Amino acid sequence: MKILILIAAFAMTFTSSAFADVAATLTSTETATLQTLIESDTRSERTRARNKYRHPLETLTFFGVKSTQTVVEIWPGGQGGWYRSILDPYLADDGTYIPVRSNSDFPKATEIVKDNSADRVLVFRAHGFMIYNNPAQEYFDAIFNMLKPDGVFGIVDHRGDESIPQDPKGKNGYVNQSHVLMLAKKAGFQLIDSAEINANPKDTKDYPNGLYSLPPSLKGSTFNWSLREKVLAIGESDRMTLKFIKPL
Repeated sequence: MKILILIAAFAMTFTSSAFADVAATLTSTETATLQTLIESDTRSERTRARNKYRHPLETLTFFGVKSTQTVVEIWPGGQGGWYRSILDPYLADDGTYIPVRSNSDFPKATEIVKDNSADRVLVFRAHGFMIYNNPAQEYFDAIFNMLKPDGVFGIVDHRGDESIPQDPKGKNGYVNQSHVLMLAKKAGFQLIDSAEINANPKDTKDYPNGLYSLPPSLKGSTFNWSLREKVLAIGESDRMTLKFIKPL
């Protein structure tokens, strides 16, 4: 209930003048191209097996990622990045894909992504900059600066238990949705929409090794078959899917 109230209050700041870009819909060709890339055997069998947990077509459609856009992905995981294997070829002909890696100078200003140049900035489970010992607000501010006015910031991340205060070091791997909303609002973003595309109600968020007990990490269950059976039945984590806009 607390999160629903926060989302509703945040969304009330939305202005209709910004709706044109947010409502950008994919063409039938773009949808078909994405589906082909998602299922392509150029992605490993192990990678494709995670489609059922990550819902890439629905997620990228929700964020309005068109093939002609400049799309920045924060911490994509190198050449083997899960979403990079879809986005890079999708944008290769008419758009631009820019990966901002974890070993870059981000959140410092960089020539890789000039201010006010991106149509979309996306974060997929790369939540390290929101927790641990980093200055989280600086990262959200940097993302805000990257985007064009009217551009969209989309984030999918491991959703924490709101009854437990956010651990600034994020030892259990989860991030409270209220924490993300707070950081985004302070940066100047307006929340446009949220989705339950990547939700998993089976995720109880109370495992011996936190998030990392679940697939794909399966930490701590190598010799604990009852735990492994339990977490495999749960699947990957419960995830928030949030869409923000940089106001005009």
